[in-house]
Amino acid sequence: MAYRPSWQGHLKLSLVTCPVALYTATNAGGDVHFNLINPATNNRIKMITTDPDTGPIERSSLVKGYEVSKGEYILLTDEEIKSVKLESTKTIDIERFVAGDEIDRLYWDNPYYLAPDGKLAQEAFGVIRTAMEKSGQIALGRIVMATRERILALEPRGKGILAYTIRSDAEVRKPDEIFAGISDAAADPGMIAIAEKIIEQQEGPFDPSQFVDRYEEALKALIEEKKKGHVPAAAPEPENTNVIDLMAALQASLRGKDKQAAPATKGKAANDKAPAASAKPAAKAAPAKAASAKAAPAKAEPAKPRARKAG
Repeated sequence: MAYRPSWQGHLKLSLVTCPVALYTATNAGGDVHFNLINPATNNRIKMITTDPDTGPIERSSLVKGYEVSKGEYILLTDEEIKSVKLESTKTIDIERFVAGDEIDRLYWDNPYYLAPDGKLAQEAFGVIRTAMEKSGQIALGRIVMATRERILALEPRGKGILAYTIRSDAEVRKPDEIFAGISDAAADPGMIAIAEKIIEQQEGPFDPSQFVDRYEEALKALIEEKKKGHVPAAAPEPENTNVIDLMAALQASLRGKDKQAAPATKGKAANDKAPAASAKPAAKAAPAKAASAKAAPAKAEPAKPRARKAG
């Protein structure tokens, strides 16, 4: 299947330039899409562009307008908007290299694949990609997309380059705007130790194939039932998650995880009935250290999933 690029132009590292194409790295989420229907006629509703004074109007005759005051607009045609040209409109000029962990995850936006555009571009593209890979750093450039200039973060991925648009500082809310009301009181050490044990029991590799949109699957099942003429059963209400006794909830969670882990201990002696949580007494002695040791690599991770030297 041939994919249509989202953007075409050049990649530039100092005086080395090559034609490239940018492709979206993700698919539009979800298979279930709804239309607005008039239940009285079963007709799909059409959205008609309408002028409040003159009535319906052809969309092709419309122009964009910027509101400078209430009801007053500066009109701009597509040609006028396209006349605003920056170098980044058609060139990704690499300006700087930074360590990946210097970019806060909050700033990473949408992923794209960057590939050479045509056979003649492959040699120069390969030189730039390989040099980037050897540097072990993230390249930063600029690109104009959808009438906006965005920062673009580039890193090697396989035989090509993974590109992420980076949000500007003005787009990101400061954490204190949301977190200011959170209490500064220290959490109970005993509760933290149990929570760490629960986390330890739930550790595992990241496998995106295991994460399925269960809500969409339920919608598909509902649609199938309706197709068969069945009246779908009402889904039960979710259980109340309000925790009255936090320590009791943590201990019950730990016991529940121990029971789930029991089948893995079949090979042990029959008289070995110690629960999984007590099999590691050393972990109780210094739970905070164990937790911080595990947390350290996570802090060193880049702002979005990165595959260094994958190609």
